[in-house]
Amino acid sequence: MGRIGLAFRVFFNVLFNAQKADQVRALELAAPKEEAIAPEASAQKEVVATSRDKSPPPPKAEPARSDALTLLETLQREARFLDFIQEDISSYTDQQVGGAVRDVHRGCHAALQRLFDLKPATDVAEGQKLTVDGNESAARIRLVGRVVESRPVTGVVVHPGWQAGRCELPVWSGASETKLLLAPVEVELS
Repeated sequence: MGRIGLAFRVFFNVLFNAQKADQVRALELAAPKEEAIAPEASAQKEVVATSRDKSPPPPKAEPARSDALTLLETLQREARFLDFIQEDISSYTDQQVGGAVRDVHRGCHAALQRLFDLKPATDVAEGQKLTVDGNESAARIRLVGRVVESRPVTGVVVHPGWQAGRCELPVWSGASETKLLLAPVEVELS
């Protein structure tokens, strides 16, 4: 809306609406008084003020990518994890599958240790007894079997759990159009 249209709108709002008149009066009293300036100088002043007031544009945002995708990409690159998981292994013998699993297992294990420093969540070995008192977090210890409400209880560790000593995923720096890409297409030239 141009200034003339705005002036008419404000004029009629002030003329017929007491609340609007009070709002305009408050704005007028709060506004600093400017010296009378020639229209050309006023327009020039606005251009200079506008160019000074503009802050530089914010830096271009990096395309967001899920850390889960970065982890999958790492496991594929270092262990061919996705190739193995996506393969239909029903036609292979157990011996063939077992041979393939060794390389995938070795690569996944190395990558996960490097990125997360995985350790058992308890020092108590599988098959050993562990007493759980009432202060243990249900997120840390899961009771299975015939669970009772009273504590303390003693049971046998059937799985020691896992916890990460760190989380150091590679920083992804690709383009937004490849943020879902986990492995590039490989083309062999002859």
